[in-house]
Amino acid sequence: MAGHFHRVIPEGEDRERLTCADCGFINYENPKIVAGAVVVDGGRVLLCRRAIPPRSGFWTLPAGFMELGETVAEGAAREAFEEASARIAIEGILAVYSIARIGQVQILFRASLAEPGIAPGPESLETRFFAWEDIPWAEIAFPSVHWALHHWQATRHTPLGAPATNPPEDQRGMTPLPGTATSV
Repeated sequence: MAGHFHRVIPEGEDRERLTCADCGFINYENPKIVAGAVVVDGGRVLLCRRAIPPRSGFWTLPAGFMELGETVAEGAAREAFEEASARIAIEGILAVYSIARIGQVQILFRASLAEPGIAPGPESLETRFFAWEDIPWAEIAFPSVHWALHHWQATRHTPLGAPATNPPEDQRGMTPLPGTATSV
């Protein structure tokens, strides 16, 4: 971006925005969208051991930031292939989590393998399917992975309904970023 940008509250706005002092252009900074899936095969859940920060060495669901020009489902399928060489069949939205403290919205699908086989991609040290009782809970990378796995477990034998949202008893991620409004 060219120009001289500074943070001001533009007329008609309710918070500071990165604004060009030369032309008045407002560079809106919005949450990043993460797309991923709880991928199941034979009742076992696919997890990937992260090869990259943050939380390198910890287990997570195949998920990552969406790219321009793709749908959320396409992003989830791409991430499953990039991280686990998994071709998946999307069944529907399992959960939508708002992680305000880091500016993310995470959309997670329930999915199954469309073709047999998994293998670590460049962002994964290892990929494995885990039976519920074998999931390495102490080595799970992020709170939202815990949330999604528990929601999948609670609803895995039922048709998908409204997606789960942040559990009210677990406020991690709910603190807004500094300088943002807290009411809608």
